[in-house]
Amino acid sequence: MQKLLFIFLLSILFGTWAMGQTLTQTVRGVVTDTDSKTPLIGVTVVVLNTAPTIGATTGSDGTFRLENVPVGRVDLKAVYLGYEELIISNVVVHSGKETVLDVRMLENFSTLTQVEITANTNKGEALNDMALLSARSISPEQTNRYAGGFNDPSRILSNFAGVSNTQDGSNDIIVRGNSPKYMQWRLEGVEITNPNHFGDQSSVGGSISTLNNNMVAVSDFYTGAFAPEYGDALSGVYDVKLRTGNNEKTEAVLGVGLLGTDLTVEGPFKKGYGGSYLVNYRYSTVSMAGQLGLVDLDGLLNFQDASFKMVLPTEKAGVFSLFGLGGKSDFFLEDVTPSLWEVPGNGSQKTAINEDYEKDAYLANTGLNHTINLNSKSYLRSTLAWSFEGIDDDVYEKEVVKIYDENGEFLRDSSVSSKNNFSSRLQKNTVRGAVTYHLKWNARHKVEVGTRYNLFGYNFQQSRLDEESDERKYLVDFKENIGTIRNFVSVRSRLSETFTVVAGVHNMNVLYNQKSTVEPRVAFRWQYNPSAAVSAGYGNHSSMESVHHYFAKVEQPDGTVTEPNKDLDLLKAHHLVLGYEKRFGKNTMAKVEAYYQRLYNLPVENNDTSYFATIVEGLEFRHVDLVNKGTGENYGVELTLERFFDRNVYFLVNTSLFQSKYKSLEGVERNTPYNANYLVNFLCGKEFTNLGKKNNQTLGLNAKVFFSGGRRIIPLLRDDQGNLAVDPNNNEFWDYDKAFDQKLDDVYQVILSMSYRWYKPRTTHEFFLNLDNVTNTKGRISEFYDEDEPGKVAYMTQFGFFPNVLYRLYF
Repeated sequence: MQKLLFIFLLSILFGTWAMGQTLTQTVRGVVTDTDSKTPLIGVTVVVLNTAPTIGATTGSDGTFRLENVPVGRVDLKAVYLGYEELIISNVVVHSGKETVLDVRMLENFSTLTQVEITANTNKGEALNDMALLSARSISPEQTNRYAGGFNDPSRILSNFAGVSNTQDGSNDIIVRGNSPKYMQWRLEGVEITNPNHFGDQSSVGGSISTLNNNMVAVSDFYTGAFAPEYGDALSGVYDVKLRTGNNEKTEAVLGVGLLGTDLTVEGPFKKGYGGSYLVNYRYSTVSMAGQLGLVDLDGLLNFQDASFKMVLPTEKAGVFSLFGLGGKSDFFLEDVTPSLWEVPGNGSQKTAINEDYEKDAYLANTGLNHTINLNSKSYLRSTLAWSFEGIDDDVYEKEVVKIYDENGEFLRDSSVSSKNNFSSRLQKNTVRGAVTYHLKWNARHKVEVGTRYNLFGYNFQQSRLDEESDERKYLVDFKENIGTIRNFVSVRSRLSETFTVVAGVHNMNVLYNQKSTVEPRVAFRWQYNPSAAVSAGYGNHSSMESVHHYFAKVEQPDGTVTEPNKDLDLLKAHHLVLGYEKRFGKNTMAKVEAYYQRLYNLPVENNDTSYFATIVEGLEFRHVDLVNKGTGENYGVELTLERFFDRNVYFLVNTSLFQSKYKSLEGVERNTPYNANYLVNFLCGKEFTNLGKKNNQTLGLNAKVFFSGGRRIIPLLRDDQGNLAVDPNNNEFWDYDKAFDQKLDDVYQVILSMSYRWYKPRTTHEFFLNLDNVTNTKGRISEFYDEDEPGKVAYMTQFGFFPNVLYRLYF
C-alpha cells in the first residue's frame, strides 16, 4: 500500500514532466497455441504503422515485450511459420498502465507451406473455436465505448441482435424470446449465481452488476445451439473471463462515479516469480455520501462488491488460478408501488393499504482452476468451486387512514398498523467440480471430453399471512440437496481449409429424481470464399426448473397439503440455426441468422383451464401441481451490419423479427411475456485524437438508438365495455383469460455518451458521461390498480432519464 501511495503522489507531483516528449508505454504478453495451450517460441510480434518498426520475438516461454509503444490505440501483428497470421486491432495503450495480452494463434490447416491467412477477418467471433454460430466475443474496450454500457459488462449484451431487457432499469437478459431465468452466467468457465445486486426471488434481474469492467478480459456470449460443453441452459450463456494481473509491476486504477467508487490493484507476488494478483473493491457512492452525512435521502440502494484473480504458476505442476466474485446489497422502500419497484403479491393495490419493502441480497462465488500440459498436444483443466446466494424479502402491509381538517380538506395519510404480510428467506449453496481433457490430435482435429458434478444445497422458507385467519401460511419450506452430473464430448474437425465441423453430445443427469438426457449437438461453417461463409447448427438442450417448483406445497380439495412435483422432468428444446456472413474488407461485416427453437416437456399447471407454464413465471412464485405436457416455440431472423472500430469510427446496426409462443394444458397458443416481435439497435461513435496543446488528449462521442415491441402483460379485469372490473376486497385484479394477448406501448430509447482521456507521463485520466434515455421516454410496460390514479389505473414505465458520470485514474 505504501508503494501504491508513493507512485500515486509521484504521478501528481511530476504530472507535467516531459510533456514535450512522445508518451509511450510497454505492451507485452504471451503467445500460445489455440488448441494445445503450449507456448510458441519465435513468434514475431510487431506494432503496425510505426517508424521505425517496433517489434519483438517470443522467447522460450512464449513471452514478448514491446517497449516505447505510443499511447492510444495501436494494431499488432503476430507472424509464425505454420500458423495463421494474426492481427490484433484496437489495443488501448495507457501511459499510466502496462498493457498485458494473452495471444492465441491457430495452426494452419496444412503446415507444409506458408499459407497467407490473416485472422483479422474474424473480428467479433467467439474465442471458443467449438462455437461456430450464434456466438460472439465481447471486449472490455467495447463495454467502455458503447453508449449505455455504464461500465457494466452485462449491460452491453442488449446491444446485439436478438437480445433485450425489460427497459425498467433492470439487468435481466432476454434472448430470442426466452425467459431470463434460463440464462446461464459463467466466470472463468464455471457457472455462477446471478451476478446482479438486488436480484429478485427468481434469481434473475437486479439493477447493478457485481461484474466490473476493470477486471474482465475478452469474453464469449452465446445465444443458441450451444457447443457440446454447455448444459443446463436454454436461453443464453455469458462466459465471462477475468484478465490476468500484471506480474512485473504494481499498478492501480481508481474510479469515482455516481453509481460506485472502486479501486483496482494488480501486481506480482514477488520479483521473477511470474505469478500475479488482481483485486477490485467497489462501494456505492451515494451510500458512502449518506453515511458521511453529505446527503440525506430515503430509500437508498446500498451495495458493495469485490472480485479477484490470483495466478500461481509452478515449474512442473501446471498453473493454478484462484478467483472470486461477491456482493451485498440492501434497501428499505416505504409506500412502494409497482411503478417504483415490483414486489410479491397484490397488497399495494388493495384499498387503504400501503406497503413497505425491505430487501437484503448477497452472493459469493469462488473457485480454483488448475491447468497442466500433459504433453505438447494435450492438457488437463480441473476446477473446484463454491457459490452462495441469499435473498431476504419482507413486505410490510400498513393500514392507512386519511386525515382531514375541520373543513373536510384532505391533509395526509396516516398509518395505524403494520404487519409482515410476506416473508421470504431463500438460500442456495453450490459445490462444483469439473475435469476437462483437451487433445489437439493434429492441425485438423481437436477433441474435448469433460465431466461436471454439482451439489446444490437449498434452504428455502417463504410465508404469507392468510387474509381470513391472519395466520402465517407457508408456501415453501424445505431444506434439501440436489446433485447433478453432466458429461460431454466435443470434436472439431477442419475437413478442409474452408470447411469446419463441430459435433458432440451432452449428457445431463439429475440424481434427486433420476432424470437424464442425451443431447446431440452438431454445427458446421463453410468459408466458400475469402469474404463469405454459411453456417448451420442443431442442438438438443435441457434445463432444470427453479427448485421451488419441485418442493411446492399444494393444497388439495380435501384440505390436505402435498408436494406433487418431486418427479418433475427436465424442460427440453431443439435449437436450429442457419447463418450467412459477408465481410466487406477487414472491418465491415453483414450477418444474417435464422433460428427455430422447439420447446417440449414444458412444465405447465395440471389444470386444463390454466394459462400457466414455468417459462412465463415472473417475480411471483406459483405453487401449483405441474406436469411436463406443455410445448413452445421461438423463431425469428436476425440481421446485423457492423463496422468494427477503425480509423476512429464504428457503427453497429441490427434488427430482430421474431415470435415466442407456448401452449399449456388449456390448448390455447399464447404469446410469452417476452414476445416483443421486433428489436432494432443503432449504435455509432467517433474518436477525436491528438487534441490539446500537447496532442495528448482523446475525445470519444457515442450514441445508441433502440426500438422494441412492448412486453406482453396480464391485463386488469375489465367488463365487455372496457370498464375496470377489479375487486380489491376479494383480491381479484387480473384477467388470466387474456394472459399475454396484448402489450401496452412499444418502447424506444436514445442514449448519448462521451469520454475524454488525458495521457500524462505516469498516469492516464479518463472522464465518462453517459446520458441514458435523454428524451425521458416513459413507455408503459405494465399496468396495475391504484385507486388514487385517474381511472384507477397506474403503470410501470421505462426507466427515465438518468445521467451517469465516472472519473477514472490509471497509475
